[in-house]
Amino acid sequence: MGSLSTSTIWEEYFSELYFFTLKRVKQRDDAKEIIQNTFVKIHANLYQLKEEALVRPWIFQITRNEIVNFYKAGQNIEVQNSYSDDIAVNFCCFDQFVDELPEPYRVVVDMVFFKGHKQNEVAKELGISLPNVKARIRRAKALLKQRFATCCNYEINTEGKLIGEPDCPRCD
Repeated sequence: MGSLSTSTIWEEYFSELYFFTLKRVKQRDDAKEIIQNTFVKIHANLYQLKEEALVRPWIFQITRNEIVNFYKAGQNIEVQNSYSDDIAVNFCCFDQFVDELPEPYRVVVDMVFFKGHKQNEVAKELGISLPNVKARIRRAKALLKQRFATCCNYEINTEGKLIGEPDCPRCD
């Protein structure tokens, strides 16, 4: 793999990972703990990374997994969607709802939010326009909000934001 090391990843991505995490957990100490755990996993598993070009999506996946682990460990905090602050969700049904999105939306959401690609990269890779990528994200967010309102009994306020506490039969 050459020059890739935990310290080079730290120098290159620490700030981005920290703010990515902080946006989701809202507490600095929690974000620091998650980042610490993330870098322990990065260091322990760096040998598994086959292509240096895949380091960014790989470390973001590790970070997302650590955020999920943090919530599964009994924390009771809401998580913010990575695109903007207008979908506040618990992890209860999130993965299932994303998996249920129509394919054009699911692919874009996966590439942007889970694999960490920039929207213009996604447009180029899929052979669609940037406005089309943005429209698919908007539509996906609308569908996800509706699913959370229907399944988990969140309410959608006049600004189109999810509010309230989840009352989901699946999460009990």
